[in-house]
Amino acid sequence: MAPETQTSVVETAAPAVSPELTPLCVDLDGSLVKSDTLIDSILALVRHRPMHALRLPGWLGKGKAGFKAEIGRHVALDVEHLPYNRPLLEALRQEHSAGRNIYLATGADSALADRVAAHLGIFSGVFASDSRVNLTGNHKLQLLQNKFSATGFDYIGNSATDLPLLKAARTASLANPNPGLAGRLRHDHPAAPHVFLDRAPFLRTFLKSIRIQQWAKNILLFAPLVLAHAYSDRTSLLHTLVAFFAFSLTASATYVVNDLLDIEADRRHLQKRSRPFAAGNLAASDGVAIVILFLALAAALSYFEPLTFAFWIGVYFVTTIAYSFHFKRVPLVDVLVLAGLYTVRILAGGAAAEVSISPWLGGFSLFFFLSLAFVKRYSELHNLQERRAIPANGRGYLLSDLDLLRSFGIASGYASVVVFTLYINSPAVTELYPHYQRLWLLAPVLIFWISRIWLLAGRGQMDEDPVIYATTDRVSLLLGVLTVLVLLGSVL
Repeated sequence: MAPETQTSVVETAAPAVSPELTPLCVDLDGSLVKSDTLIDSILALVRHRPMHALRLPGWLGKGKAGFKAEIGRHVALDVEHLPYNRPLLEALRQEHSAGRNIYLATGADSALADRVAAHLGIFSGVFASDSRVNLTGNHKLQLLQNKFSATGFDYIGNSATDLPLLKAARTASLANPNPGLAGRLRHDHPAAPHVFLDRAPFLRTFLKSIRIQQWAKNILLFAPLVLAHAYSDRTSLLHTLVAFFAFSLTASATYVVNDLLDIEADRRHLQKRSRPFAAGNLAASDGVAIVILFLALAAALSYFEPLTFAFWIGVYFVTTIAYSFHFKRVPLVDVLVLAGLYTVRILAGGAAAEVSISPWLGGFSLFFFLSLAFVKRYSELHNLQERRAIPANGRGYLLSDLDLLRSFGIASGYASVVVFTLYINSPAVTELYPHYQRLWLLAPVLIFWISRIWLLAGRGQMDEDPVIYATTDRVSLLLGVLTVLVLLGSVL
């Protein structure tokens, strides 16, 4: 006989119960909540208490129930902002209003389950795991059969683990079911089960998770090849193209890592809460698989590149992970790291094409991208000020820092223009540009674009990522075309 499990009950102010209504039991992870709260809790632990993550193997030795209890003692998820299955939650609220007894029956730890039930206020009781019993599968089935031996029970689940309960239930329903579950269930319940779907299309969700639009930033890898006028060298061009995909795969992997670590913070953010992992549209386990696959592909592509490229892509990966864990919360250091990551792209492109990087290009990129990094932080704070919200994302900036950030950013942007004008007057430029005087036309273009970006940021019209904004902004695209024409006119 299975050991008794601890049952926590949350009393709710429910209407009088109709005796003909069968008790309804609802699973939590993957059903009522679209994500897996255990994995969410582990990610929150790694994010906020990374040293405690070293204790995870030891906690696993206590069994799955003990493991969940230990995680629950160190992490308290924000149950208010969990990604609930909205159609299911609405249906449960209607059943509750009709006087039906609804029970949360979950393998999650009882502390978390109790807080979810208290927040929603629709459950007559909670059945959950304690430190001794992992309340899943047959353990959960036996408990529910004992509890509701006289009336039977209805059940809502989503995975193969729930199959014994779904088969034993008087009426079985599914919530975002795993593939094939409905077919396996029909043998015992010939009628097609009701399905509560709250799921975005997979392909769109996948592309959003890897931030495919951010690959535009990696066009910077072609800058050394173009500026050295080596684009006619097919070998260098091919190496740079391979490097672009290797770098893009690595960047996507780091974005996924960042989103996994920031799940809880993103769920409280007005825009970021729609990100695939925060919204529960893509499982965190899928995110881990994406990271492993993309890094493996990037490593395979880097094998065909010069060793110095592998070095710079390694620097990018390590720095980005360090940024996600720590540097993003250190004021001023965070923007320096962001600007440095842009410069690393240029260095990686030069390594792939085996083209030396001019000190002028290095100086220009540092100041130029530092300005854009300040735009990003300024826009975040400005948007918070417009919503009259208090910064709570752990960046370390205050609303009172807005004027300083604007000053730092504008100064950095104009400094990049100064570096560019000094470059035009350097002896090296005459070797590459027969009509180098025409490059002076780019100085007002740069001044206009930088000034416009900051003007839009000050008006609250700037996206929080200015580089991605520029790829969709007509004025920026027009200035980009003008820049290309000026460069061609300086060479031909």
